[in-house]
Amino acid sequence: MATLLHIDSSVFPGEASSSRSVTATFRKVWEEQHPEGTVIYRDLASAPVPHITADAWSAGYTAPAERTPEQSAAFAARVKLIEELEQADAVLIGAPMYNYSIPSTLKAWLDNVLLLGRTAGETPSAQGTPVIVVASRGGSYAPGTPREGYEFVQNYLEAVLKDTLGLDLDFIVPELTMAPRNPAMSELVPLYEASRKRALEDAAARAEELAELLAA
Repeated sequence: MATLLHIDSSVFPGEASSSRSVTATFRKVWEEQHPEGTVIYRDLASAPVPHITADAWSAGYTAPAERTPEQSAAFAARVKLIEELEQADAVLIGAPMYNYSIPSTLKAWLDNVLLLGRTAGETPSAQGTPVIVVASRGGSYAPGTPREGYEFVQNYLEAVLKDTLGLDLDFIVPELTMAPRNPAMSELVPLYEASRKRALEDAAARAEELAELLAA
């Protein structure tokens, strides 16, 4: 049966998080389609992975017999994350926009799993694996909007997930999530509600499509 790697990075729990709400919808449909399947779950807010260190980085380019004990321990932690990515049939990532970019905890996960000669390079080990990224944001950074130039989430993740790791990338983008909380954005609430509804529907549809594809 199929394996889903599910990663959340929002600092807010449950329904308080737009990205978590959408990833939860995706996962619910996925599990309905794969009741005997496996879900590897990482909540990077409650259980952050280590930020990359000199030992963890240099160990990837040092022969196993020549690694120091510190390098070996740090690299073992990286390998565990890499193997989770490699064994996944699909990947689901909640990536809210914080200060125009992704949470530092998600960046730490990416720094750990990106290893030249294995997950990156001519033949990335997880190449072709479908990855759905729920890229929520408090405002709108879509093409043509005043803050289009501040969009550093999708651009960055496309460079890393698609161009470097070779994953089959698709975005779901719930936007204007601050509208219900910010009086200055009150007139945008209907657009927020439409965006949220569309994101939840897209998550359910994409989960079902992937489930059918992998079952074929």
